[in-house]
Amino acid sequence: MDSLTLDKAVFELSESISPKIECTDCGNCCKSLMVNIDEDEANNLSAHLGQSRDEFDAKYLDKGESGRMVVNAIPCHFLVGNSCSVYEHRFAGCKEFPAFHVPDFNKRLFTTYMHYDRCPIIFNVLETLKIDSGFKKA
Repeated sequence: MDSLTLDKAVFELSESISPKIECTDCGNCCKSLMVNIDEDEANNLSAHLGQSRDEFDAKYLDKGESGRMVVNAIPCHFLVGNSCSVYEHRFAGCKEFPAFHVPDFNKRLFTTYMHYDRCPIIFNVLETLKIDSGFKKA
């Protein structure tokens, strides 16, 4: 299967499977993802929480030498039960997960398989893809 056909198949499967999965039944992505954050996202959420950026950064973020920022806790600070307490202001990495809409699925295989047993959407998309593509165990 060529890359464009694979991307289309993965996207279509995700579009049909995702509405059948209630993410708040597990919240596993929020329990296991390390999410990169940019300045605009940090500014947005700190303002929503009524915190200065310095307060917000000290409480919720780790910064690398390159300036990259990530949430400093797993599970995420904002996970309450199995739901995001800042859902409308969540980070792009959270919004995009599991990112089946992003082209070039082949380049995301490692990440996809890392979350295969954590995310019911990923699991069901890949299992259906195996069936649809005629996958046979060796």
